Amino acid sequence: MSLTTCNVHFSQATDKVIYLSRPLFKELKLTGKKTIQLKLGNEVTTAAVRSLKRPGHHLYLSAGVRQVMNIPKTGNVHVLGNGENEVQLGPLVGILSDSSTASNQSPFGSRSSFIKELIRSGERKAFIFGFTPSDINWQQETVNGYFLTPQGSWFRKTVPLPDVVYNRLPSRKAETSSTISSLRERFVRKKIPFFNWSFFNKADVYKLLENDPEALQHLPESISGPSSDKIKALLEKHHFLYFKPTAGSLGIGIYRLTYHPKRGYFARYRKGGRNVLLRFTNYQSLIRMLQNRHGSSFSTYVVQQGIRLIEIDNCPIDFRFHMHKNGRNEWVPVGIGAKKAGRGSVTTHVKNGGSLLTPEHALNRTFGASAKEVLDKAKEVAVKMSEAIERNYPHRLGELGLDIGIDKDGEIWMFEANAKPGRSIFKHPSLKAEGKASLSHIVEHCFYLSRFQGGE
Repeated sequence: MSLTTCNVHFSQATDKVIYLSRPLFKELKLTGKKTIQLKLGNEVTTAAVRSLKRPGHHLYLSAGVRQVMNIPKTGNVHVLGNGENEVQLGPLVGILSDSSTASNQSPFGSRSSFIKELIRSGERKAFIFGFTPSDINWQQETVNGYFLTPQGSWFRKTVPLPDVVYNRLPSRKAETSSTISSLRERFVRKKIPFFNWSFFNKADVYKLLENDPEALQHLPESISGPSSDKIKALLEKHHFLYFKPTAGSLGIGIYRLTYHPKRGYFARYRKGGRNVLLRFTNYQSLIRMLQNRHGSSFSTYVVQQGIRLIEIDNCPIDFRFHMHKNGRNEWVPVGIGAKKAGRGSVTTHVKNGGSLLTPEHALNRTFGASAKEVLDKAKEVAVKMSEAIERNYPHRLGELGLDIGIDKDGEIWMFEANAKPGRSIFKHPSLKAEGKASLSHIVEHCFYLSRFQGGE
């Protein structure tokens, strides 16, 4: 196997011929070959091959070859030779998304700018495009994808099915539909790596890890679909719980429940943009309030042991670890944001009055000289928890958002894992470089999954 980059050019010749500059001819071990098999995605064609007296790595494709192969554009891309006579261009990377507010300028709605950034991050290394479920033609095994011009505007181009798919479908509801389930399975049957299978529910992650001793030591005690008696027992045991919807996000619908033996029961939650604190003299009144608001069954809720987190100005701090698989298939923490809760807020979400800090700032304020040691320990735990989730999850993962807490003794806890993490932490001015690194890691992992790695 030989892997290198080349500059793809389009020639006006109508016959099926490919011209390679002599250094590229030599690099791909094609000396003496008269024809080659050219591959893009799942499409293969046989074409005559000729060498060209030109320095550098250049590849000229005739119109005859381009039309058969659906080569999307000129420019730099990787080229992989198998040492015989097969040459593959790519990788061809598809980013799957969708939007109900699509337009020509924003084909993926609010996710269009992220997809644009991702395409730009890898455009000198691969053919990267965005697409929606309706852009796939399964009969012809093609996709009508969205590519970027050098000026940054979108253009459509039909290409073969990709070498790898990065899933950024935005809706939990759509992902559970039979259409999307069938789409994912079809990619798998065609042996096309598909990563970030679907959103997690909060209960899923705890169920995944319930028999993993290495992970359990960093998980607060949790019960899915708890009965009233279970909530009472857990509240008397820990004195402080979180009660949250399994499919929730952005902190919506979360309650912080507290029990003081002498003062009674307290529920803190957010309603209409304000923080609410209610006191109950007995447990029956508390549970009646929750049942009135959410029905008598709590099957879609999780109750979780509360952890006394480190604080700044009496406001709890937790951390979002944005984890990626790299080009060597290892988990790494690429971006870390510290989230400080708003005064009186149940969660640290910025929309609920929270604020974003760098982890160094937050930990220096709380642990002083041992801040670096605590952060290094948290990074190790984040990698360990990512590996544990992957070990117990039946589908392919390449990215995770872990919500991690550090208690006052410096112990590390994982509260939630998100399979399609938001990117709000990268809006912090000090985390811009990490935002770019996150994009690079996605591209590099696509290279790994598509096997565009020489000699491995």
